[in-house]
Amino acid sequence: MLRRNFEQVWNQLRAKRAQFSDYLERIVLDGIRGFRELRVSFQYPVTVLAGPNACGKSTILFAAACAYRRLNGDPFSGRYPSEVFPDVKGYDMRGAVRMEFHYIVSGLNQAMTWSRSRGKWNRSYFGRKKGTQPSRKTYLRTLANLTSPSEVRRFLQFSRSPLQERALPAEVVAFAHRILNREYDRVTVLTGVPADRDMLHVQVKEPEPASYSEFHMSAGERAILRLAKDVSGLRSALVLIDEIEAGLHPFTQQHLMLELQRMALRNEIQFIIATHSPAVLETVPEEARIFLERQDGAVTVRPPYRDIMQRALYGRPLDKLLVLCEDEEAEALIRGVLDELGPSLDWLQANVEVGRDSGMAEFPAHVRTLAMLRQLDSTLFILDGDAKSVHGEMQRAAGDQSHALQVLFLPGESGPEQWIWECLEKSSAEYEGLLGLSPGRLRGFLDRIAGIYSTAADRPRQIAKNRLASLAEELQIDVPRLARLVGRKESSPGNELRPFAEQLQDKLNDWRSRV
Repeated sequence: MLRRNFEQVWNQLRAKRAQFSDYLERIVLDGIRGFRELRVSFQYPVTVLAGPNACGKSTILFAAACAYRRLNGDPFSGRYPSEVFPDVKGYDMRGAVRMEFHYIVSGLNQAMTWSRSRGKWNRSYFGRKKGTQPSRKTYLRTLANLTSPSEVRRFLQFSRSPLQERALPAEVVAFAHRILNREYDRVTVLTGVPADRDMLHVQVKEPEPASYSEFHMSAGERAILRLAKDVSGLRSALVLIDEIEAGLHPFTQQHLMLELQRMALRNEIQFIIATHSPAVLETVPEEARIFLERQDGAVTVRPPYRDIMQRALYGRPLDKLLVLCEDEEAEALIRGVLDELGPSLDWLQANVEVGRDSGMAEFPAHVRTLAMLRQLDSTLFILDGDAKSVHGEMQRAAGDQSHALQVLFLPGESGPEQWIWECLEKSSAEYEGLLGLSPGRLRGFLDRIAGIYSTAADRPRQIAKNRLASLAEELQIDVPRLARLVGRKESSPGNELRPFAEQLQDKLNDWRSRV
């Protein structure tokens, strides 16, 4: 049910995105904290920044806080760069710094740059005269904003005047209830002296009614109520949250992210969120995930991680071998081989985590990342037959861990689709029996479809994909099922895929002997 709720709100927000009258579309950062012409685009209204410590997630949040005008006295406005990027006696800012912003402002495109040289920050508008920095409600929450019990105690000790009580709107109570599943009768804010300090107080429906202040709340409850108090009433705002998972159970993290996306939909709020939590990362669609990586002192944006890479980078299970291949057809072939090997290995499919959707050009970058995380020896790369050219580059990317790099290649000199087609042509009579077809029927399908695509002008790899898809449609099965059938048959003794199957078996046995 939760997954369906997420998919529904994803589709709604994708459609709503074009209707946002104000939207921060892109940031370019140069010269600050190791950033060199780093471009970060926000395609989806709720963006999640992920990556290891010190990769620049908070830096991007702080830069986004400077996108809109600072209004004195308004806590929900932008920041001056000097507020979030202070320079301690010239030790922090050496050389030129630039922060470039591209927006939609009242439905129109606009751009602005903050630049720093000779100790001063200045704005420019790409040559546009009489340009002004746009204004938009902006909320920035960092870990420092989360009130701790010691601060609450100090508030209680130093208050010398009667406390004033103010009830929070019903939408705040409803927001907290949906996430924490607690029946709040009332949520109020207590203020005293100094006036800029406040404390939350709640009345809840328990088996027995309870009433308590923020001092007695858990860290998670306090974080949720504070966030609800600050953002529930915002409209058309930019909300920036660092380490949103702090103090929250993974299940609560998911419900919070669902409510924030629903709030984005209702109130046209744009969220940019930094996290270390895989539970948070999986609550937004792929285009909303921005993974940052620091290599050789520079920060880069990596393509969105899926399946195996995401799990490797966010706490993979230690009892599984991770296998990374290129596409759906390759994965199906591999699973067919595992079907054949399973009985002899006493091996379960659940012991292997197969990931895909990664083109050959991305493999060296994946190797570099996994080498940095010391996970190459638990990862097996299986590339298509036409990807042998990247093997040397993968070895160079592994660096001093090249001995741990494990690579296998599927048979054939092109993609698996062409190889599967050739197997079906070569042994069509045998496959007719496996598919339950009358004699000659598969051969008829193959010949007719080959004739249709004989004059196609597409790339050979695309022709092979389209041809196999047409055959699967004629057979009334999907391509992965057909590819898995071929993988299983061809990896049995005496068939063409058997040498690959034996290499894979050796890799599996070697890994199992080490865990």
